[in-house]
Amino acid sequence: MIDRRMVVLGLGASLTGATFASAARADNAVSKTTAYRFSFPALSGDPIRLADFSGKPVLVVNTASQCGYTPQYVGLQQLWSEFHQRGLSIIAVPSNDFHQEPGVAGDIAELAKKEYGVTFPMTAKAVVTGSNAHPFYRWAAEARPKETPRWNFHKYLIGRDGYIADVFASSVDPTDTRVKTAVARMLADG
Repeated sequence: MIDRRMVVLGLGASLTGATFASAARADNAVSKTTAYRFSFPALSGDPIRLADFSGKPVLVVNTASQCGYTPQYVGLQQLWSEFHQRGLSIIAVPSNDFHQEPGVAGDIAELAKKEYGVTFPMTAKAVVTGSNAHPFYRWAAEARPKETPRWNFHKYLIGRDGYIADVFASSVDPTDTRVKTAVARMLADG
């Protein structure tokens, strides 16, 4: 005799499996987009194309000139100096999302270069949170919805494959062992 409950449970399980399979296919379609698809206008006006960094790790950091974390520019520059020749790229993305980057391009560049010695690329100001965020940040929020910028100096480490390999909160200094270890591991893998 066939137990109707078992038939219903079996049918429900197979439908759920089909739903999961459809969701997995949808996730794979979304995940085929990599960071290399995006570009930013540079602070100087020329585009910064992430595709130009294909096959290399890239640290993308939203920055601000009037933030308690602004001294992290020093750590970013140290990280750049230590690992750039081995293949690391760092891209600073000034943002006023947290009301601490009111300056214009010239002011932002002057502070970063003169006060902190920044020599890595900087983009023009961009929105990094919400529905009006730059497409890179919308993509990152979709890929890592629980690890979006909650403040300035949030760090996305993009792997050689163009996907987010690691995320570091604002409070994690760029010279922190976790950041340096993640970068060194990526550089060793190539």
